Amino acid sequence: MARVALAGPVLDAGRSLGRTLTRGLGTYLPKGLYARSLIIIITPMVLLQSVVAYVFMERHWQLVTQRLSAAVTSDIAALIDINASYLQEPDRDTLSRIAAERLGLDVSFVQGGRLPPAIPKPLFPVLEEALSDELRRQINRPFWIDTVGHSNLIEVRILLKDGDILKVRARRSLAYASNSHIFIVWMVGTSLILLLVAILFLRNQIRPIQKLAAAAQDFGRGRDVEFRPRGAREVRQAGHAFLEMKRRIERAIEQRTTMLNGVSHDLRTILTRFRLSLALLQQTPEVDDLRRDVDEMGRMLEAYLAFARGDLNEPAVPTDLAALLAEAQADAERAGHQTAIEIEGDPTVMVRPDAFRRLLFNLISNAARHGDRIAISATHEQRWLVLNVDDDGPGIPPAAREEVFKPFVRLDEARNQDEGGSGLGLSIARDIARSHGGDVFLGDSPLGGLRASVRLPA
Repeated sequence: MARVALAGPVLDAGRSLGRTLTRGLGTYLPKGLYARSLIIIITPMVLLQSVVAYVFMERHWQLVTQRLSAAVTSDIAALIDINASYLQEPDRDTLSRIAAERLGLDVSFVQGGRLPPAIPKPLFPVLEEALSDELRRQINRPFWIDTVGHSNLIEVRILLKDGDILKVRARRSLAYASNSHIFIVWMVGTSLILLLVAILFLRNQIRPIQKLAAAAQDFGRGRDVEFRPRGAREVRQAGHAFLEMKRRIERAIEQRTTMLNGVSHDLRTILTRFRLSLALLQQTPEVDDLRRDVDEMGRMLEAYLAFARGDLNEPAVPTDLAALLAEAQADAERAGHQTAIEIEGDPTVMVRPDAFRRLLFNLISNAARHGDRIAISATHEQRWLVLNVDDDGPGIPPAAREEVFKPFVRLDEARNQDEGGSGLGLSIARDIARSHGGDVFLGDSPLGGLRASVRLPA
């Protein structure tokens, strides 16, 4: 029972530690699926190769070097024993000749010399340590070695019993496993080839996901979508689910549009009968009031239908922004408002023309209703369009700027009384912007009033 009671806190602590590590690593890891998949492939491979390389260097390379150094030291020890075994004066020239022909060693004797001072150890002292250990074990005489002065040679000097110095030069390959780099080259080369193959296959697996994301983004912006599910089984299932969702949304939009068209036709028929009845009556102040109420009802009906319809069926096409702004400027100036426009960047944008025209008209109408001067500026850089509509009206307090985007909300205390409005202008503008993949924001205008900013991917 104690073990069971202890298992719960341990598991909870493990889960908490795992979540902490995941959050910590998520801060530094790349956000894209392609980059993270590459890390999943590359990290185990690098770790495996590092372990293999370390084991090889630490075991195989060092062992081979030690055995080669032991063989060279044995040859040097044999020369020293032969030199000491001569009963008469040793024939050192013969020893040098035999060492050069049979052992591959360059041997010479220096009479009455001294050993040079020790030199600094190299960065990787595998050869020097192995050779030094063998000289101490097999010869046990004062010695001096140089493994770095000549890249292809090693030099050993040993103080003999008679005070002379034995000087030996040998090829580095006789005492050192110099072909170990071949293993590293093969390991790195095959790893690069495997990584290249993995990258190519992984790119082919990621591309269907990227196409699915692009299709969903284009559909959300009201653009034509040409998508065919490809890739792995799970990706194809997600693609088919997206296509089925797309068909359901389009069917719902079509049904809603048909219903709104029917409602619009029926209500317009009733309003038309009202207008005909009022035209046949005697023109009195009461009849004029009724006619104004009918006209106001017609305008409100059009605003409600426009808000509910959303114009989602309209395709996005390349549109001349300069022409739309010039048309909006002409309408505002015709109403008696001083209007200035400014365009930076490419004037051609990819939007739904009628919906974008309604967005622009609503923002300019809102500015004209509460101000005298209007300034319209547009900047089209890279893939984004930023449109600003400024006025010199009373503005809106920052705390209430999100409220005006709600349907049927009018801030009469912050703005002038909108007698002909329905409180849907900014709501429609934001819905249109978001249907394009962007949004509408309100801020302070350089003219002293309100600034409506539109940011769209175009």
